[in-house]
Amino acid sequence: MLLAVNEMTENLATQILYWKYDKPYDFYNNEVTEESLKELMNGSYRAVIDEKEALIGFFCTGLSAQVPTGKQYGVYDDPFIDIGLGMDPNLVGKGNGYDFCTFFLGQLEESNKDIPIRLTVASFNKRAIRLYEKLGFVKQSEFSTDSAEFLTMIRK
Repeated sequence: MLLAVNEMTENLATQILYWKYDKPYDFYNNEVTEESLKELMNGSYRAVIDEKEALIGFFCTGLSAQVPTGKQYGVYDDPFIDIGLGMDPNLVGKGNGYDFCTFFLGQLEESNKDIPIRLTVASFNKRAIRLYEKLGFVKQSEFSTDSAEFLTMIRK
């Protein structure tokens, strides 16, 4: 699968907002609101498309990739590039995650050679945590919100 990074467009953002994941991953389902659309269009999100220009997933960096409650626990104090990501639910759990993540991590590392990367993942998402460990991430911190427990993982 050949992948490319695109600027986020309103059409792509709308597609993402309508994605629906099966339980227990429905935690990642979005509400289709003007506010959600504005978030995806805030400049920190990029779309990942395949050679047929089909939307495969997205990634974001910076504050958009952080869980706001984590700040009160100090998990975002160190200078890292924070990343968030999502993949089309029709592609999840079918062995596509490694190639998807390797692709966009390569893009990020090319332009940010000496800055380590951090991500935040829901603790229940063992499938994603295994993938991130295969990609060289290690667990760093844990914290809780009203809705879930999270952990941060870093890759140096």
